Amino acid sequence: MTLNHNILPAFKERRYIFIALFTILALFSGCSVKYSFSGASISAGVKTFSVQYFQNRAPLVQPGLSQYLTTQLIDKCKSQTSLKYITSVGDTSFEGEITEYYTRPTTVAADAQAAVNRFTITVRVKFTNVVDPDFSFDRPFSRYADYNSSLDLSAVEQDLSRKIVEELIEDIFNAAFVNW
Repeated sequence: MTLNHNILPAFKERRYIFIALFTILALFSGCSVKYSFSGASISAGVKTFSVQYFQNRAPLVQPGLSQYLTTQLIDKCKSQTSLKYITSVGDTSFEGEITEYYTRPTTVAADAQAAVNRFTITVRVKFTNVVDPDFSFDRPFSRYADYNSSLDLSAVEQDLSRKIVEELIEDIFNAAFVNW
């Protein structure tokens, strides 16, 4: 049985590539940042998160909005990170309040009547990262949705609220965990 000398250099080359890849993986396994498919970039020391109940302090209070917003933020963090949710203060924690909940006209038709109304929700969020305090913040997040003024707000409020909260949660999550 003879060994084909053309195969031997290819085998050695593959072995060196394997060793190089293994070395690179070993080097990066000691880094202090975890990545996920959601785009989240979380320090390795962060193991838990907590979300305090978001009080509704807007002049117009919509029942259930505080609970919905709080639950949605918890669900987003659970589904997009490997962090453990705890009810006490976590390595990262969210707290805040709903500060604005209103509608106003944005476009006026030829007959001086509002053609389009804008429904806005603003949330102030304090995010604390005890492992990497540089990533902590305290700031407002605001989103809106426009709707035809011929519709009463009560007819579109639930759907628009859900859409706006979804966008707010995405913004809050990205500010906290997607540090690009």
